[in-house]
Amino acid sequence: PDTKRVHTSYALAATTTGRLSSSDPNLQNIPVRTAEGRKIRTAFITDKSHRLVSADYSQIELRVLAHVAEIPQLRQAFADGADIHAITASEMFNVPVEGMPSEVRRRAKAINFGIIYGISAFGLANQLSIPREEASNYIKKYFERFPGIRDYIEETKAYAREHGFVETIFGRRIHYPDIRSSNPSLRAFNERASINARLQGTAADIIRRAMIRMEEALEKAGLSARMLLQVHDELIFETVEAEVEATIPVVRHVMENAAMPAVSMSVPLHVDARAANNWDEAH
Repeated sequence: PDTKRVHTSYALAATTTGRLSSSDPNLQNIPVRTAEGRKIRTAFITDKSHRLVSADYSQIELRVLAHVAEIPQLRQAFADGADIHAITASEMFNVPVEGMPSEVRRRAKAINFGIIYGISAFGLANQLSIPREEASNYIKKYFERFPGIRDYIEETKAYAREHGFVETIFGRRIHYPDIRSSNPSLRAFNERASINARLQGTAADIIRRAMIRMEEALEKAGLSARMLLQVHDELIFETVEAEVEATIPVVRHVMENAAMPAVSMSVPLHVDARAANNWDEAH
C-alpha cells in the first residue's frame, strides 16, 4: 500500500555478530556525527499530532565488557552513574575528575572504545594525532590499570582459536573459522573481531529481546506507541503527543531489563530517551 512513508527492510542474520542490517534504503546509516549529516535527520518527521521517541542504550558495549571481564573500577563507575571516560582518564593519567580538561577525557574515550575493537598503537596514534610511541604507552598503561581487560582479550582470543567461535552471554555462538588461517593477516583480523564480537553480539541479543517484549508492554500500559526503527543500540517510536510522558518510562524499563531473566547483569543498563518532532532532535 502507498503509505506516503519511507520503509526499510531488515535482515535478521546478515551480520557476523548478530546485529540487524537495513537496506532499500539503509536507515541505519543516516549521518549523525557532523552538522551537515544531522541536517538529513531533520527530514525524518512524523504526523503533526505525533512525536518521535528515540531510546538509546548508553555505552552498552562497555557495560557488557565490565560485566564479562569483571572489571571492578568500571562496574563501580557504572553503578554510581559516573562518567566512565572521565574515570578512565583519572585512573590512567592521575588527573582529578573534577575540572578535567576535555582533551584528557577525549583521549580516554578513544582508548576505551578503541580497546574493545582491538585497536593497535598505529590506529590509536592516527585517531588522536599523536606519535605512535605515545599511543603505545597509552595502551600499555591502560592494561596496567585495567588488567582484567587484558586478560579478557587474551582469554577470548585463545578460546576463539581453540573452538573457532565465541559466545554471547546468552550462549549464542559467533563463528570465526578463519581464526586458524595460515594467513597471518587474516588470522589477526579474526582475532581482533572475536574480541568485540562477544560484546557487540551480546548488545545485539539484548536489544532483540527488548524488541520482542516491547509491543506487549506498550499494549499492557494502554499506550498506542509504535516501534518504527532499530538502529543498532537505538529504537525509534512514534506516539501521540499526549502519551509521550507515559511512553518513555515503559520503553526504558523494557530495554534496561531485557537481559533478565536469562542473565542478571552485574552492571546496570541505562537508556537515554527523548521525544521531538524530528529524528535529529530526538536523538
